[in-house]
Amino acid sequence: MRVIAGRHKGRTLAAPKGRKTRPTAARAREGLFNILAHGGYGPDGGSVISGADVLEAFAGTGAFAFEALSRGARSATLLDLDQIAVDTARDNAARLGEKESTRILRMDATRPRTGRIAHGLVFLDPPYGSKLGAKALQALAAKGWIAPGALVIAEVASGESFTPPPGFEAVEERSFGAARFVLMTYESGA
Repeated sequence: MRVIAGRHKGRTLAAPKGRKTRPTAARAREGLFNILAHGGYGPDGGSVISGADVLEAFAGTGAFAFEALSRGARSATLLDLDQIAVDTARDNAARLGEKESTRILRMDATRPRTGRIAHGLVFLDPPYGSKLGAKALQALAAKGWIAPGALVIAEVASGESFTPPPGFEAVEERSFGAARFVLMTYESGA
């Protein structure tokens, strides 16, 4: 698996062995990041990535966070409950020289501690079919991990149902092979 674009373009990301972690296909990540860069979701209709504080829950390898950092995000926080995934993400941060801009935590996204900062760009990639996405979004929002007005992207299987929880409004959906991305905005107190 490689970083697709930006200052780390072509650099390799390690992935844990076995089937516990399911990295998103490069084509799907590329399609999503084209939407984030050119879809008009950022300030003044520009890229939502530049200068963003990124949160990736169910982070696995950290591919979404590291792609965002490569393309100009300010910082990234990665959450995963699996220790092997956490170790792999830390290794990826070190190999890319992104240790200073990342915070990698072993944490259950459905039962998080209180967040240090609220993030403006959020990636959520729970195991397909787990139905953990909406539960994690509610918990992360309640604990201050998600900023009002944030753009939130949930990845689900292409045929899987997903309903945004209260406070989140779906604005776009795109499918790329086995993956479907649901893009939402978050409004606190809704």
